[in-house]
Amino acid sequence: MSGPLVGYRIMELAGIGPTPFCGMMLADMGAEVIVVDRVDGQTDIARLSQQVLNRGRRTIAVDLKDPEGTEIIMKLVETADGLIEGFRPGVAERLGIGPDACWERNPGLVYGRMTGWGQVGPLSATAGHDIDYIALSGVLGAIGRVDDRPVPPLNLIGDFGGGGLLLAFGVVCGLLESRESGLGQVIDAAMTDGSAVLSTMMHGLAAVGLWDLDTKGVNILDSGAPWYDTYETSDGGYMAVGAIEPAFYEALIEGLGLTGSELPGQHDRAAWPALAGIFAARFRERSRAEWTTAFEGTDACVAPVLRLGEAATHPHNVERGTFIEVGGVVQPAPAPRFGRTVADSPAPPPDFGADSDELLSELGLDAPTIASLRATGVIA
Repeated sequence: MSGPLVGYRIMELAGIGPTPFCGMMLADMGAEVIVVDRVDGQTDIARLSQQVLNRGRRTIAVDLKDPEGTEIIMKLVETADGLIEGFRPGVAERLGIGPDACWERNPGLVYGRMTGWGQVGPLSATAGHDIDYIALSGVLGAIGRVDDRPVPPLNLIGDFGGGGLLLAFGVVCGLLESRESGLGQVIDAAMTDGSAVLSTMMHGLAAVGLWDLDTKGVNILDSGAPWYDTYETSDGGYMAVGAIEPAFYEALIEGLGLTGSELPGQHDRAAWPALAGIFAARFRERSRAEWTTAFEGTDACVAPVLRLGEAATHPHNVERGTFIEVGGVVQPAPAPRFGRTVADSPAPPPDFGADSDELLSELGLDAPTIASLRATGVIA
């Protein structure tokens, strides 16, 4: 095992979405991540063997409602640097594995909590999903074209960017602080908070009069500006245009075969709809491949819009190894890259409870005891 987080052990209480994504990010960087599965979770979608978010871990299946199961968790806590969980507020405490109980066994444990609404607040106990959390932060309302309904950006902003990645950042920050203090602390990562943080630049632009916070589809990065948008090609493909700076905009105009003197000014907002129409008509004259060739090697900031299934075979992604194959499944490679502490290629997702015996043996339990725990359903 290699990577910048080698030497850290993280416990991950099994969940879906942002929590396993956080565990994946930590494991990809070399941390030893142990997934604690529920004994009744064999059919849980989060534990299916092809679920690539669970790559690079070991797993133990434990009955969290059994006192003997709780004790197994606590023995693991004693060996860990951090723990991450995605329960609703109060659930871990009711199971006897909340922060205070864990700190009695390991005062330096960093306790990461992943929720949608946060540990406190009037909505904290309410159910929700990514789309609800980014709706409340204002981010969902900012995505989409003017006079059309908001467009869900997959679940990238709430679950992953503002959720799992934020939690991973928080856990690493907590681990660094714990090195100095010797004490753990709770990391309260909420997807509403995280998605709001991701929109910081828009609030900054609004403060200087360059963004309308109340209207989507009229700003420079939300399809309002014709030089930052997508355009359909003759074969039904799309090209992405991001020619913000003047030099890049000039390269765009040249690549399209247009004459700048005949066009409205780049920042003439009143003329943006007309300019978008001109660009759209021109892009429809050629195929995606033809436009890709036309702009290749230029600084026009124009790129083909690839489908997810196409991205792994693009020459740039191939040369960088942006996608890898793990266990027969093509998937994104660990990122970011490190020059000295290079992370290993991740191992395939483990089968449900595959490492239960091994982990219990490491805790000092003998074979008869492990067999008894399995027979009584405490482990699986």
